[in-house]
Amino acid sequence: MHWQTSRRKILLDRPLVMGILNVTPDSFSDGGRFDSTEAALRRAEEMTDHGADIIDIGGESTRPGSKRVSIEEESERVIPVIEAISKRLEIPISIDTSKSEVAALAIGAGAEIINDVSGLRWDERIANVAAEHGAGLVLMHSRGEFETMHSQMPVADIVSEVTTGLECSVSIALKSGVDADRIALDIGIGFGKSVEQNLELLAKLDKIVEHFSHFPTLFGASRKSFIGKLLGGVAEDERSYGSVSCAAIGVWNGASIVRVHDVRETADAIKVVAALKKERQ
Repeated sequence: MHWQTSRRKILLDRPLVMGILNVTPDSFSDGGRFDSTEAALRRAEEMTDHGADIIDIGGESTRPGSKRVSIEEESERVIPVIEAISKRLEIPISIDTSKSEVAALAIGAGAEIINDVSGLRWDERIANVAAEHGAGLVLMHSRGEFETMHSQMPVADIVSEVTTGLECSVSIALKSGVDADRIALDIGIGFGKSVEQNLELLAKLDKIVEHFSHFPTLFGASRKSFIGKLLGGVAEDERSYGSVSCAAIGVWNGASIVRVHDVRETADAIKVVAALKKERQ
């Protein structure tokens, strides 16, 4: 399997690491740490050295309680960073946005993947941007609107809910002209799911991967609140070990890409998992 973007064919013959780079003042884990172009570029270089295969750049926090920012403000945060990284590094760049205008500007600046947490529910025109530019497109499952996605009441059957939601997102993307080999899927850990449902999705990820066998699965649980709760209420910066464990299990259950903060540790862990999986074949 491969994942086609506007600039290259990304081979998926091994699990890949997508490094998180938030250029925001208020992201839940690293807000304010990389909000200058220079700091963001240094962080991108560090993650690349640590084994990142893709850099995912976000300019709008989706943590619980966060507020939407304007197209102009989000663009001012991400575009200079994308330009700087694309000039310095060969690594694929993903733009984490749910606004088609920001996505288009980011692709023009050097990004080649669009990562949409709404799965095209908030702005279907993102699919048109992806189709026009041949960009890779990550479709994530979430529920509710931006302001309410973290306060949704749990559904009775979370696996069915995620599967149905992703099928809808894929349908919109394909009808908009996005090629199938440019689509990746994300089950949306932590977005409108309870602790128990997050665990169920991770435990049953292999079933979802099998259902969507024509698309690579991206898995992102890094430092999320359910890990903190499982570990007794620890803060975001104390969730690294739990995050690496989730990434390793995600790869064991079929994830092709893991989206993480702790790049070096995760890269090492999933190399071991990949080696073990080969022994089972």
